[in-house]
Amino acid sequence: MSEVTGRRWFLKSAARATIAAPMLVSMERTGLAQAKPEQAHGSRPNSQPAPAGPKVTLSVRDLGATGDGHTDDTVALQQTIDRCSVLGGGSVIVPAGDYATGALVLRSNVTLHLEQDGRLLGTADLAAYPLAQVRWEGRWIKGYSALISAQGCDNIGIEGPGAIVGNPAIRGRVQRPSGLRLPALLEFINCRNVRVQNCDTSNGGMWSIHPTYCEDVAFRNVVVKSGADGIDVDSCRHVTIDGCEFTTYDDCISLKSGRGEEGYTINRPTEDVRISNCTFKDAWFACIGIGSETSAGIRNVLVENCKCVGARSYAIYIKTRIGRGAFIENISMNGLEVSGARQGFLRINGTDSGKHDEYPVPGMAGVPALRNFSFSNVKVQGVPVLVEATEIDASKPLVGLKLENITGTCGAGIFLENARGVVIKNVHVTGYAGALINVDNVTGTGLAGAAKLEAAKVRATPPLVAEPATLYKLH
Repeated sequence: MSEVTGRRWFLKSAARATIAAPMLVSMERTGLAQAKPEQAHGSRPNSQPAPAGPKVTLSVRDLGATGDGHTDDTVALQQTIDRCSVLGGGSVIVPAGDYATGALVLRSNVTLHLEQDGRLLGTADLAAYPLAQVRWEGRWIKGYSALISAQGCDNIGIEGPGAIVGNPAIRGRVQRPSGLRLPALLEFINCRNVRVQNCDTSNGGMWSIHPTYCEDVAFRNVVVKSGADGIDVDSCRHVTIDGCEFTTYDDCISLKSGRGEEGYTINRPTEDVRISNCTFKDAWFACIGIGSETSAGIRNVLVENCKCVGARSYAIYIKTRIGRGAFIENISMNGLEVSGARQGFLRINGTDSGKHDEYPVPGMAGVPALRNFSFSNVKVQGVPVLVEATEIDASKPLVGLKLENITGTCGAGIFLENARGVVIKNVHVTGYAGALINVDNVTGTGLAGAAKLEAAKVRATPPLVAEPATLYKLH
């Protein structure tokens, strides 16, 4: 008996011995692709590549899932995922149907494939979402697991064209009065090579999609509907978000890296993020928010060829506060179309955005450093303010801000305070009142004829955070 024939005989025999229903088992002598990103400070060690072996395809129907929208299919769904994993990995097929389920856990080398009209429907029963340590607003706290989660996994995926739907009865972000964080829709912690693509997602009041401590993550052609944030990239490296469509109640995309001394000490920045060809519509805050939880830093972010068609505040909001510390640097956005932003195109707040942490980063180390921001080839339509960047600490001014090739209409122009190395070039907008450029303590080029920033626009800088009486300790 050949090696390949022997493998086939063993797996088919094992399947018959385990379940009575037939399963489709596709045998391929190729292993799943292994991601080999650079190891980051604080990352888990590089895992060993999985040996070449069979890749199976299992249908959740064959292990007892009904898809009738009423029967609890959690056990059958999880058993199919687990079985796929122990047989070496492969695809778990969710055929057309409505599969009522509690929390599910993905395993390494497993892709969840939702076929056309195949939908996973989260239950309203919070007891079906096990309690765990979850990241919430930059701190690790006790909370409910996501509808679909993975921890410490490699080579995992979710693909459509089907859908994942959180239960609309679970509203809000934190349970009262317990303080437990409510379930996210998708949550990946400390995973590598994560792919979510060509599917629809919908969630209620909690952040929808939340990768944390992950490397090599891609979201492609995903429809994201959320009653809160859409995708929160939290202390991750090498992230791609491409061709996605967002309709959210809070930030469509938010980049984060921890809050206060906890995030600063753990020191896991968010870095190397690429966002392209997306459409954003937000009902309450921003299309893209960078912060406000930034205590391990955020750097190397590229946004290009995106449309912002609605925002309750600013289309782009870069936000942090004194006591966060760390940095936001190397942010480049090119080829944006902005309309429906009810407060403006761009706001930069480096002093007092977001929740004040119980254990902030004290002294000058707690003042965030802002460096190298570039916005080019931007078309705005009817934004109330073009740029507002007046909340920047004079002790650490913004270093490097380029505004180039910006056209369209706005109600007011550019307002800058405490900035160095500013470049303003080819800004041709109409409809604004007052001076186009208004500055205080700003140097650079393209500032000729700038007006002195009005006293009403100059923000008072919050005081430095004193050394806490009791320092926060990690145990």
